[in-house]
Amino acid sequence: MTNQQPPDTPAHDLQRNLTNRHIQLIAIGGAIGTGLFMGSGKTISLAGPSIIFVYMIIGFMLFFVMRAMGELLLSNLNYKSFIDFSADLLGPWAGYFTGWTYWFCWIITGIADVIAIAAYSQFWFPDLPQWAPALACVGVLLSLNLITVKLFGEIEFWFALIKIIAIMALVCTGLYMVFVGFQSPTGTSAQLSNLWNDAGMFPHGLMGFFAGFQIAVFAFVGIELVGTTAAEAKNPERTLPRAINSIPIRIIMFYVLALIAIMAVTPWRDVVPGKSPFVELFVLAGLPAAASIINFVVLTSAASSANSGVFSTSRMLFGLAQQGDAPKSFETLSSRKVPANGLYFSCTCLLLGAALMYVIPDLIEAFTLVTTVSAILFMFVWTLILLSYLTYRKERAPLHQASKYKMPGGRFMCWVCLTFFAFILVLLCLESDTRQALLVTPLWFVLLAVTYQTVRRKRQARVPVPATTPRQS
Repeated sequence: MTNQQPPDTPAHDLQRNLTNRHIQLIAIGGAIGTGLFMGSGKTISLAGPSIIFVYMIIGFMLFFVMRAMGELLLSNLNYKSFIDFSADLLGPWAGYFTGWTYWFCWIITGIADVIAIAAYSQFWFPDLPQWAPALACVGVLLSLNLITVKLFGEIEFWFALIKIIAIMALVCTGLYMVFVGFQSPTGTSAQLSNLWNDAGMFPHGLMGFFAGFQIAVFAFVGIELVGTTAAEAKNPERTLPRAINSIPIRIIMFYVLALIAIMAVTPWRDVVPGKSPFVELFVLAGLPAAASIINFVVLTSAASSANSGVFSTSRMLFGLAQQGDAPKSFETLSSRKVPANGLYFSCTCLLLGAALMYVIPDLIEAFTLVTTVSAILFMFVWTLILLSYLTYRKERAPLHQASKYKMPGGRFMCWVCLTFFAFILVLLCLESDTRQALLVTPLWFVLLAVTYQTVRRKRQARVPVPATTPRQS
């Protein structure tokens, strides 16, 4: 194992062109999902003011997952992403399952984003066919990602900046309305006591509190995206810790303060589940262009998520091809050091998936199913990161001792996080729509298990069996 990056990057390797500025904003963009803008109304109606604690708990747990990932990635700079360390520490099967599951996570999340972009575009262009903005979005993102990885970082920088400005504007507007004692048309006044003066912080009891977790988890998918940028980050030993360490501050700033501002201005019972509370707050503030502005913000948020998906899926395919778990054509880099074949394949899947979703009559039901499946699969990836860390602590103790970026809480916090994910799966059984997704998801792992046996046989046929047999998957 080495902790130093070779001075000359081989021609078949990805280039380290992402700066600290790019990594920081990619991490922030990953932590602010479309679910915050679109799903917060429903989560507030389910859990009331206790939703603040829901987001804090999920953010707290995922911070430790990210710290485990950070220590593993920096223990060996030859690791391109969590595919590499899961394959190295848990066995080839883990690399196969992690890589393809993460690819699938972003494809189905990307499908939801592309559909959302088509829907948001109807706000300004109601006569435009729905397929036109979806096709245009995928085409633009493919073109931009084909140019250079630095351009991806630049696009994501500006997308994330728009989200940050929108949330900070909401927080500042909400606090100002509380400060001046704003009176709404219904006669309620903006005040912090709105958080607890209507049946307390837990108005629906523990079951209402638990119900908030089901949707809130999806708001955090993509938080691990910083781990897929490791191979293309300049000076990862400095940029990765900075990006990961700032996660708790981002959760407080972008989730907790935004929710407090919303519920201080609009009592939680008045929050409409089907509408974005961001739009409603700006409308109350008397900003006539609120609907157009927030529509633009949510559209760019969905485009940011789709952009992240296009980027990360192509890098996953690149890593899988290097391991022999995907066709070798995905390992080929363009003259600009971009995995072009992986980009083409992922974007084609996005369009095919979007086309399939158009034929489903109840789009909202389909969207709930897709996002829940996505959240379950992301939790599977997070679980494998934690299991890799536990194996690393057991088998690579000297590397852990030498690490300058140790995970706080170590093995104990790994088990706490794993228990938390198991708890979330139990909660998903409680509602019929999320229960359906939980029952469908195992089919993906059955498919992976079957295809992995084929890949394994091909690999064994190519590689002579050594005298000392390594760990078999």
